[in-house]
Amino acid sequence: MPIPVIAVFDVGKTNKKIFFFDEQYKIVLERTAQFNETVDEDGDPCEDIHVLTAWIKNTIAEITALERYEIKGINFSAYGATFVHLDENGNPLTPIYNYLKPYPEHLQQQFNATYGDELQFSKETASPILGNLNSGMQLYRLKYQQPEIFQRIKVSLHFPQYLSFLVSGKAYTDMTSIGCHTGLWNFQENTYHRWVREEGIEEKLAPVYPSDAAFEVHLNGKSCAAGIGLHDSSSALIPFLSSFHEPFMLLSTGTWCVSLNPFNDSPLSEMELKKDCLSYISYKGRPVKASRLFAGSEHGRQAQRIAEHFAEQPDFYKHLKYNAEVVGLIRQKHKAVNTTTQSGDLVASGFELRNLAEFTSAEEAYHQLILDLIILQTQVSMLVLKGTDVKRIFVDGGFSKNPIYMQLLASAFPEMEVFAASVAQATSIGAALAIHKHWNSQALPTNIIDLKFYSASELVL
Repeated sequence: MPIPVIAVFDVGKTNKKIFFFDEQYKIVLERTAQFNETVDEDGDPCEDIHVLTAWIKNTIAEITALERYEIKGINFSAYGATFVHLDENGNPLTPIYNYLKPYPEHLQQQFNATYGDELQFSKETASPILGNLNSGMQLYRLKYQQPEIFQRIKVSLHFPQYLSFLVSGKAYTDMTSIGCHTGLWNFQENTYHRWVREEGIEEKLAPVYPSDAAFEVHLNGKSCAAGIGLHDSSSALIPFLSSFHEPFMLLSTGTWCVSLNPFNDSPLSEMELKKDCLSYISYKGRPVKASRLFAGSEHGRQAQRIAEHFAEQPDFYKHLKYNAEVVGLIRQKHKAVNTTTQSGDLVASGFELRNLAEFTSAEEAYHQLILDLIILQTQVSMLVLKGTDVKRIFVDGGFSKNPIYMQLLASAFPEMEVFAASVAQATSIGAALAIHKHWNSQALPTNIIDLKFYSASELVL
């Protein structure tokens, strides 16, 4: 008998993956691809939409021919702040513009002159002013820089929904994509912001469809349930929302360390916006307050600096364990360095100002680096924790595997239960869980997330 599975495409900036999950959400098939970027009309790097589209279609043809599996469902997750603009025949009209592409300053000024104070706009849309990362502004740019292209747009799809469109031919919008700092949604009024209507943008957007809904499609002559796709950060939160009902914060760590609090739906304050806080929208349509820190990138730079100074291998820190005696020593020897954050980026980790000659070993220096990063992380996470009933912090991603980081984080939040959380492919599992009821008759499994508890009481402070 074929194994019942759901197929999930997880499209990141670097890796494009497809997974088969069985009814217990175990991975039974995995494939990964990488593609070279192309450039848009300005010479800026961007995803090659034609290569990606061909890969999706070819992969679907291949997987539906596998006799060992019965595909009961299919869904998609992908990075946000990205649109695919389609003509009346469903073909892309433009390159898929990179959200890091510089935004024309005169257009931002024109927008501000028409729609008012940036801070008020940010409060209404829960979106710091981020240029093309406010993906709604990509449509605004097209309207005024390429009006002939703008007029030809039949529908503009958020990236995850474009992937779903390739399978179903159905054009929808989902709330997790609308809610990822697009500048499109008025969080206070729970509808599109007035500028979206007044600029004729809303008529270019597909109807909003529930993120946890599905519809029937036919793949290779066999029917299955298809979701409309989800924004990847929101999708990665779903395994935790499905498994835990008491208030928690998820600290998702990587290049960016993002603090996500699904139990904080208070409006963003001016102070929070100035510190680069924003609000996402969960797959259930609820606001999720978030703050972020460029800590993974800073960690990489400073760890390399330590390795070079002490003639260690670049990955020396991966073999280090938490050393309470070293922590006690450096807290006596080395004073804290004043650190500040500006627009969410690290202005100084504190560690970059330290003289490595003052440390006796790479181990000692590395413990100091993590201490300095934790000071910043505490400040940034408190932006979304304060005023809530959260008593648990789950950490996933790279730092969750770092015992020094985890122990010192537990020390910084002694009133919290701090866990390293391991979820195999959380983003992809989230997309599968979102449409669980449409493809899977089994009860939700209870072992999707592996937890390791870190106690502040174990530390020498």
